[in-house]
Amino acid sequence: GFPRTLGQAEALDKICELDLVISLNIPFETLKDRLSARWVHPASGRVYNMDFNPPHVQGVDDLTGEPLVQREDDKPEAVAARLRKYKDAAKPVIEMYKSRGILHSFSGTETNKIWPYVYTLLSSKIPPILSDEEN
Repeated sequence: GFPRTLGQAEALDKICELDLVISLNIPFETLKDRLSARWVHPASGRVYNMDFNPPHVQGVDDLTGEPLVQREDDKPEAVAARLRKYKDAAKPVIEMYKSRGILHSFSGTETNKIWPYVYTLLSSKIPPILSDEEN
């Protein structure tokens, strides 16, 4: 997500005024497992996830047949360190938006269960776009 740090949030404040911030609270283990299951095809940037979007043949890009690699920062130890660092950096950002009354938090482990709540919030804040026929 963005902004990740207080410095980024302060820089964002200088160019726009936020009236809605969404925070997704996902358990540490869920994030670690998902990120650790990510493999990429370096030449194209195609991303696979061994749990929910695996390649047809394990370890091989679907289109080229070339090997997939796991980035160093997607290995379990690195993911754990990244998540700890993110949590520490993001805490003051979350607190700032909470104090402004614009933070909306959603918790869960599955997109299809969290998304309806996020969609309802966004739908209540953003007017629908009317087609030319409706104008």
